[in-house]
Amino acid sequence: MHADQIGRITPDGHTSQFPLPVTGAFPSAITAGPDDALWFTLNQANAVGRISLTGEVTIHPLPTAPAGPVGITRGTDDALWFVEIAAGQIGRITPDGRMREYPLHDRACRPHAIAADLARGVCWFTAWGTGRIGSITPDGHVEQYDLPARDCEPHGLTVGPDGAVYVTLEIGEIARFEP
Repeated sequence: MHADQIGRITPDGHTSQFPLPVTGAFPSAITAGPDDALWFTLNQANAVGRISLTGEVTIHPLPTAPAGPVGITRGTDDALWFVEIAAGQIGRITPDGRMREYPLHDRACRPHAIAADLARGVCWFTAWGTGRIGSITPDGHVEQYDLPARDCEPHGLTVGPDGAVYVTLEIGEIARFEP
């Protein structure tokens, strides 16, 4: 995360690195986009980046500073959705670079991870500053839900094959949430 590079490893174990055009950027998360490229967050550079399979990098600065983007996912609407941990917002960027931010009700909630739920047409996110998770629709409607322990600091999450949302908690547990 501190090398200012995006790395690639092939199934046969060959590795290569692609330098980023910014220093101290702290690349945090990466996902496949709808445009045959990879999209990633640059936590300390306050930006979202795009890298082609040949290594061409485009940086998209965020409108809010400091936003501190962390998690990113391809949404159900073929846009890229990301969380802004420092700004208490969810962001959305289209493959052509159009960006929009959605402030959360509690700006100190520290959203950390985000995952698409194709069956429900939403993205789920963790709010580790409040011990909650939330969902956001493609039009920006947000709902938030309490987890069993308020001081659990939810970090990562995914939608399981059973349709439930699974959340890793800093207290050493995994929570299962059924919407």
